[in-house]
Amino acid sequence: MAEIEIHHEHAHNDSDPTGKTVGMMVGLIGIVLAIVTILAHREHTGAVIHRTEANDDWAYYQAKKIRIHTDEVGIQLLGALGTDAAKVEAASQKLEGARAKYEKDADEIKQKAEESQRETDHAEHLALRFDLGEGFLELGLVLSSLYFLGRQKLFPLAGGLSAAIGIAVAITALWA
Repeated sequence: MAEIEIHHEHAHNDSDPTGKTVGMMVGLIGIVLAIVTILAHREHTGAVIHRTEANDDWAYYQAKKIRIHTDEVGIQLLGALGTDAAKVEAASQKLEGARAKYEKDADEIKQKAEESQRETDHAEHLALRFDLGEGFLELGLVLSSLYFLGRQKLFPLAGGLSAAIGIAVAITALWA
């Protein structure tokens, strides 16, 4: 039986020092990309949580406003239909006290809802910056990797530039 000899062609990093450098650059871009992606996901999650809090607060605010309106209608009905002035006055005062409490509560709830809305807007703004940074980093990763197919130095240069832009955009989110 004849032995078949299989020759393996190994690419040696020593014969392509640029390839070794580009490979290291691709790895580093990948690490930064992973970090920025995690930050983007966390901001998106934060935005959803803040939006949910704001929606809950606005629903609670609306419920308080409905109670205020109901008490106002009750006071008007007591005035229009009431026959015993002492009973009407006592019931009206009770409804007016409840209406005033609901009004105070509604103002506090409105402030809380507006704060949650501001937090949502801020988190969405940060998430957008991280998303843009992530996009540029992904582009840099792909462009740099194309060096291994075409062996043209233009690819890692364009990839490095794109990655640098992505890092810069992501960093601006940290200061926003």
